[in-house]
Amino acid sequence: MTDQIVARKKRNRTTLYVLLSALLVVVLAAVAALIYLGSLSRSFDSQTKKLPAVFPSESVRPQASAPAADGKTAMNILLVGSDSRAATITQAESGTPSDQRSDTMLLVHIPADRKNVYLISIMRDLWVPIPGYGSAKINAALAFGGVPLMVQTVESVLGQRLDHVVFMDMEGFKSVTDAVGGVTVNVPKTFDARQTSNYHFDAGTQTLNGDQALAFVRERYAFPDGDYQRVRDQQIFIKALVAKLATPQTLANPVTLANVVNQFSPYLAVDSGFNSGAVVSLGLELTGVKPSDIVSFTVPTNGTGWSPDGQQSIVIFNQPATSALADAMAKGTMSKYVADNKLQNGN
Repeated sequence: MTDQIVARKKRNRTTLYVLLSALLVVVLAAVAALIYLGSLSRSFDSQTKKLPAVFPSESVRPQASAPAADGKTAMNILLVGSDSRAATITQAESGTPSDQRSDTMLLVHIPADRKNVYLISIMRDLWVPIPGYGSAKINAALAFGGVPLMVQTVESVLGQRLDHVVFMDMEGFKSVTDAVGGVTVNVPKTFDARQTSNYHFDAGTQTLNGDQALAFVRERYAFPDGDYQRVRDQQIFIKALVAKLATPQTLANPVTLANVVNQFSPYLAVDSGFNSGAVVSLGLELTGVKPSDIVSFTVPTNGTGWSPDGQQSIVIFNQPATSALADAMAKGTMSKYVADNKLQNGN
């Protein structure tokens, strides 16, 4: 009987040791993960350039959205891909006139319920009123008055308050694509890239490396409708990139994640409030969003035309349709707006 008791105690002790060992492994793994995530956060904060003065005077800005029942509000992030002509980001953020223009403008609208993400492209040649300068192409706002005027122009056109501004050197597309081992896209039509390379793209699914990705998102001269198709291709690439980043193979691979952060961060300039803490917080809120929940389309236009002096080819602004879009964003009815305008697959 005594031997049975001793044996039982040994078994219990062994079980306890196993449980304690397993718990220790879990704790150590959690600590390592926190240290790792802390390291990635420090990398993001140290490698991105901060833009401390990107917003215009409060008196000329739309009011912030009212919070939903759970206290969350919709979020608007302006993503700008710049050609960085002779100007520096410092010049642009200060409001100093320069020759820098925004090559790509994308409004990322995230509703308060965090169930979808809307990628709304703004055509670079959209002819709109620029406060203090009359009407011009929207991408000229950056040249006229730096980031504050660019933000004021976008906010006035869309009637929406911007929460964050992110500048990205277009070379960042190349860097992040290589960091994740290539991005698979469904090329909508066969074309030869003429603008930045001699790459040939066949219609259909193919995996792009960094150089090919950069050529894919920048090309417009190969298409009859020019910038319209380029914007569609940019939307296709961004959705494919998000799908690649959201896979378990990527999220569970610390080497890949570190490569993405370290390779991409140096190409970003962000407003001072968009630090790693804000990025992580937003990421946690969007954990339920799948690639299929990302909807992309373009700000409504009335096709192309010419500036009043007949010197510039422009994209004609559709004010009534854009007002309807702004109303949907403000009221949280974007899903209905998309369905009513048949934008599930873009426009």
